[in-house]
Amino acid sequence: MSLCLELRPNNLPALMALAVSFTNSSMQREACDALRRWICHNPRYKHLVLDHRSPLQGSPATPRRGPHTPARCELQDVLSLFQDAALLNLDCVDPDLQTGLGVLFNLSCDFNKAVEAFTAALSVRPQDYLLWNRLGATLANGDRSEEAVEAYTRALELQPGFIRSRYNLGISCINLGAHREAVSNFLTALNQQRRSQRCSHQQMSANIWAALRIAISMMDRPELFQAANVGDLDLLMRAFDVGDE
Repeated sequence: MSLCLELRPNNLPALMALAVSFTNSSMQREACDALRRWICHNPRYKHLVLDHRSPLQGSPATPRRGPHTPARCELQDVLSLFQDAALLNLDCVDPDLQTGLGVLFNLSCDFNKAVEAFTAALSVRPQDYLLWNRLGATLANGDRSEEAVEAYTRALELQPGFIRSRYNLGISCINLGAHREAVSNFLTALNQQRRSQRCSHQQMSANIWAALRIAISMMDRPELFQAANVGDLDLLMRAFDVGDE
């Protein structure tokens, strides 16, 4: 992705994807920078960047009040840019802009507004499985696990092999106390990953294995917990009757 942007710095889809990736890695400053660049290179909105600068110093025109860290101020500045851009689209929805808003509201921990933004984007792109997954993650972050399950399920209906969404669904199942369903989703994800990468168990996602062990530990099945500890995927799939889809 970085090479793609080196070759074409105004690649808007790549900039948005980069912002999402940074957000998933809790890299707030980098995510904000990618989203600011998205606005700067977008022909519809780039004039807003100049409007947000003071004539002399190039600093935000709106004075800041109260103790803010530089990263927090950057987040608020970029969020303000995206909100101003949204005001230019009162009669229509720009799904990419709404996706950016969803990312920024997630970074601000304003999960209800993030849900609204992703839902608006989905009103234009209802078949976008990535958007459904982002909506699910946002709902989960806002302690709305049941709704998150619905969003992840929709993402998987559209893209059954989407391993991240399968993993996320398993986490939401744990939060709802549906441990067997969680195990089933984790095993499916691990099996899909094994088949797609043709890799050994040791190379598969440590996060999925860790979540699987947590789910099994809540089921009082010590023999299966041991199987998870040693990475015996085939034994676990037989024990939980998970098919090799």
